[in-house]
Amino acid sequence: MAQTGQRVDPYGSYDFLVEIDGITRASFQECSGLDSAIDVVEYREGAVNNTMMKLPAKVKYSNITLKWGSADDHDLYDWHQQWATGDPAASRRHGSIILMDRSGQEKIRWNFVNAWPAKWTGPSFNAKGNDVSIETLELAHEGLERA
Repeated sequence: MAQTGQRVDPYGSYDFLVEIDGITRASFQECSGLDSAIDVVEYREGAVNNTMMKLPAKVKYSNITLKWGSADDHDLYDWHQQWATGDPAASRRHGSIILMDRSGQEKIRWNFVNAWPAKWTGPSFNAKGNDVSIETLELAHEGLERA
């Protein structure tokens, strides 16, 4: 806990790791979709005529989107292809997004469960540019927890 007058800086969003069961990928440019939302069910209660009552319903999780520079490694693409071709060996996987501090120490971990690659997008090419070619993978999953 920070003492009065002690400055506590937030962590940068640029130093993170991604772990997925059985797949090792060293670097990603971007990770997004770490969120959840609870549906709201409104109903009228018999004796209350001036307002609707609200109850929590099911929880929804956004797909996690990972972006990385194209390289020789194609494990993530191969995992997606297993699902795209109906390979019976295709499996759901658990994983983590890990935020690191400036010294490389793990500070926060978001664990996701039962993920599968719902969408892969290859790089866009432009002969006029000099950008890195970027691949994108969307992971559908069934739960996200900050550990």
